[in-house]
Amino acid sequence: MAYAQVGMETRVAGADPHLLILMLFDGALMSVSTASHQMEMGETAGKGLSISRAIDIIGNGLKVSLDLDAGGELAQRLYALYDYMCARLLHANAHNDRGALEEVSHLLGELKDAWEEIRQKLSQGAPM
Repeated sequence: MAYAQVGMETRVAGADPHLLILMLFDGALMSVSTASHQMEMGETAGKGLSISRAIDIIGNGLKVSLDLDAGGELAQRLYALYDYMCARLLHANAHNDRGALEEVSHLLGELKDAWEEIRQKLSQGAPM
């Protein structure tokens, strides 16, 4: 466990901003997936912790990384989408709704794919 923590800290310290965002998406997706499994297994406490972790990553990681002034309408829409995802996760926790978890996972996956594409284009020097 300690080695994994050191490895993660090393990745974060050397990461560019786009990679950091991708790491946040990975963490949120992992937490939602874990919560879904725990929900299926009837592990209520674990499910709640995993959903809380996903909400924390979305609300205090992805959402606060937005520059609402420079990002314009796109940043405003992402801000609202992150709020929506957090609300759906709260609903999933309260009602054991795996469909809500799947919805959030799908949304996170779509956004992550878009970020990966942007990062790839930037690394190739392609115009955005």
